[in-house]
Amino acid sequence: MADDKTATLYRMVLPDHVCPFGVRAKEMLADAGYEIDEHILGSREEVDAFEQEQGVTTTPQVFIHGERIGGSDALEQYLASA
Repeated sequence: MADDKTATLYRMVLPDHVCPFGVRAKEMLADAGYEIDEHILGSREEVDAFEQEQGVTTTPQVFIHGERIGGSDALEQYLASA
């Protein structure tokens, strides 16, 4: 792994719902010492557009060094093998 520990996190924070998996992903990244470039998807429309653009069906989505890691479960596996 490169020394640059920066991750990009896209997560859903709607007025009536904060995605617990996004919170979990953010906590895992912080615990692992990553600087987080966080992008909040604040409406259902933003979430839907992001998912369509990225070809995914869920949020959060984590990217490290420009590579999509995936959601919180995939991030947990990535960090365990790093």
